[in-house]
Amino acid sequence: MVSSFHIKLIASFFVVAILAATGQRIYAQSNVNDTIVSFAVIYNGDTIEAKTLQAIPFYSRLTEKQRSDRAKWTRLRNAVYVTYPYARRAGAVMNDINAHLVNESNNAARKAYIQTREKELKKEFTDPLTNLSIYQGKVLMKLINRQTGNNCYEIIKEYKGGFTARFYQTVAFFFSTNLKQPYDKSGEDAEMEKIVQEVERMYGYRG
Repeated sequence: MVSSFHIKLIASFFVVAILAATGQRIYAQSNVNDTIVSFAVIYNGDTIEAKTLQAIPFYSRLTEKQRSDRAKWTRLRNAVYVTYPYARRAGAVMNDINAHLVNESNNAARKAYIQTREKELKKEFTDPLTNLSIYQGKVLMKLINRQTGNNCYEIIKEYKGGFTARFYQTVAFFFSTNLKQPYDKSGEDAEMEKIVQEVERMYGYRG
């Protein structure tokens, strides 16, 4: 008599034989979650999981010098933002005056033209410029130099004469400033130049 064990064994061989005959294969049950992809590095022959840690913010107190430097930079940046539009406009007018006077040899005509444009400048700038601080005035003169290629002393001397230029230079001296301030974008005025370029990008100014 055939036992139940033998019957089960025969049945198992029978299933395997049928599968083999039909060319089918037996697969273990699988799931998409069986495999987890992870970055790894090989260190001294060992495979070690690699992870990117979240950024950890780190704060520290500024030194006295760092606070002083930042205060100076902030003051300069504010002054440039306030005065650059005036320097740009004044520079455009002055450059236009220069272009006009190149072909004008008559002294009376030159003087009359300069007086007309001087009134234009005074009307446009007198009120806003009186509200500038001495420091902002210094920055403005540097920026006018940047726009025209001439310092304010040379501009006044050209338009009003040497005596007037010396007078304004003396007045400027009492206000701790200098009409002859140069503009060196690659030297001492490099920070100012960076801020000017920032202003130009922000407001879409073009040369």
